[in-house]
Parts: sequence; C-alpha cells; structure tokens
Amino acid sequence: MDKPKIAGTRPAVLELAAGKYAYCACGQSATQPFCDGSHAGTSFRPQAFEIAEPRRVAICQCKQTGGAPFCDGTHKTLG
Repeated sequence: MDKPKIAGTRPAVLELAAGKYAYCACGQSATQPFCDGSHAGTSFRPQAFEIAEPRRVAICQCKQTGGAPFCDGTHKTLG
C-alpha cells in the first residue's frame, strides 16, 4: 500500500458548519485538509465525513491518525 504524503505536522483546527466534507487521505491536496482530487491515479480515496452541528474540530494533516479524519496526536510521534 502507498504511504500518504505528510501535509502538515499539526492538525488543522477549524470551525466547521454542519454538512458533508471530503477529507484528503493522500496528502497531495492543495486545499488541505480537504480533498481537491489530487489523489487521481493513486490508490487513495477521500474519506467522507459529516458534521451534524457547527463545531470546532482538529483535522489530521500528518495522515497517520488512527481516527481519520480527526487528529489523535500521532503527529507528536513523527521524527
């Protein structure tokens, strides 16, 4: 399996409105942490997620989290 590109070493902390979103799993998107289609031609696919009501979230940008799309602190262990 291909490894994703690390897009950042800290989460993107965002205020998101209620709605559906597409998380970039490949790390190539220019619109991190969201998908822009840059995964085309790779084995990666965006991960759809939904926010039920407006809230502040920490979205993973290192692409190593165990709870995608949300940050679990894994970025702290990257060398």
